[in-house]
Amino acid sequence: MGLIDRIFTSIFGGGRNVIVETAEVFRENSEKGAARDAALREQALQQYAAEFAVARVGRFDRLMDGLNRLPRPLLAFGTIGLFVVAMVDPVWFSTRMQGISLVPDPLWWLMGAIVSFYFGARHQAHTQEFQRSIAQTLARVPTVVENTRALEALRATTPQIADTAPSAATTQAAVTPQDNPALQDWTAARR
Repeated sequence: MGLIDRIFTSIFGGGRNVIVETAEVFRENSEKGAARDAALREQALQQYAAEFAVARVGRFDRLMDGLNRLPRPLLAFGTIGLFVVAMVDPVWFSTRMQGISLVPDPLWWLMGAIVSFYFGARHQAHTQEFQRSIAQTLARVPTVVENTRALEALRATTPQIADTAPSAATTQAAVTPQDNPALQDWTAARR
């Protein structure tokens, strides 16, 4: 018994587990790895939320945002307007199109680059704004979870309304015409 005890003490003794320690050399401890990953994700979300905190915008920023929203509707309505003008006054429309046909190709390329960069930049700005709103939402998750737990605990400690509500028979017995002087006067006046 002493030999077996010494063998087990040498392998598992002193609060150590030699087999687990040896295995962790070749394979990560899954539980500790998951804890590290959770801590890393939490720190990344906190950094992300701090980075995209709500920025206060002034009148100038709102004006610029309003101006930035004009080109797309103007382009769309302008194109529809060209179709309408072509049907209403074909000679005027043809004269303008002849003038546009004289625009050199490099100017068309420049116009195409400007329009595509404008819409690409707007798309990028909207994507970043969307990511910012996601970060703000994710930053509120712990508060929502805590509030939900508090409400569930409150629900568990307070009696339900159905438990404290009187029965229908009790309610009917409590409300009778003899207890209501106004109802008695009204029925007497009807007779």
